[in-house]
Amino acid sequence: MAAVIRRLVLWDVDGTLVRAGDIGGAVFDRALEAALGKPPTGRVRMSGKTDPQIVREYLDLMEIEEVDGLVDGVLRRIEELLSAAASSGELAAGGEALPGTAEVLERLAADERVVSSLLTGNIAANALLKVAAFGLERWLDFEVGAYGSDHADRNLLVPVALSRLKSARGVELGPGDVWVVGDTPRDLDCARAAGSRCLLVGTGRYSAGDLALLGADAVVGDLSDTAGVVELLAADLA
Repeated sequence: MAAVIRRLVLWDVDGTLVRAGDIGGAVFDRALEAALGKPPTGRVRMSGKTDPQIVREYLDLMEIEEVDGLVDGVLRRIEELLSAAASSGELAAGGEALPGTAEVLERLAADERVVSSLLTGNIAANALLKVAAFGLERWLDFEVGAYGSDHADRNLLVPVALSRLKSARGVELGPGDVWVVGDTPRDLDCARAAGSRCLLVGTGRYSAGDLALLGADAVVGDLSDTAGVVELLAADLA
């Protein structure tokens, strides 16, 4: 008898699974200039935010009134530009998969009780481009993920993923069956808002020491301890 799915692990992308390098911020600059006719006057801090949220903060920074379709228009430009960067090799050349990510994802994918997907502020198309650039896509079930294109409020995304798991895979889990893995306080906020567990990883803007002060269920410096991370995320499934 096939194993029953009992655990959903939702991975953040930037700073957790991969580091995209300078192209991450550059595509926002290029897209805003293409859509608005002028470049932004500064940089918005992006860590842990959704793409629609970031675009709206840029519009505020540039003192541009948001009108119907403007945010979506900028997001389409960002998608086009990142796709071009992926196709040209610029994305892969300027970034990297973070330590241990491939090994952990591969081990979890071998456990039929566990599904790994994404919970990220990236719009769905860009999330796939980023993980695929570094060969991580083969171990992720994108169809049950939750993205910045689903909602600008990251705290509402765990229920989106659970709903997709039910509709796409016929599996009904509760928030307590979910681990959110990320690298910022916003990832913890997202998990807590849903009633899910959270693993924070010190590979982004915040150090493991900083993250340890927040009260997450677990904190690691990186994902290089494959056995330890897998044991944590698959705990209580025996």
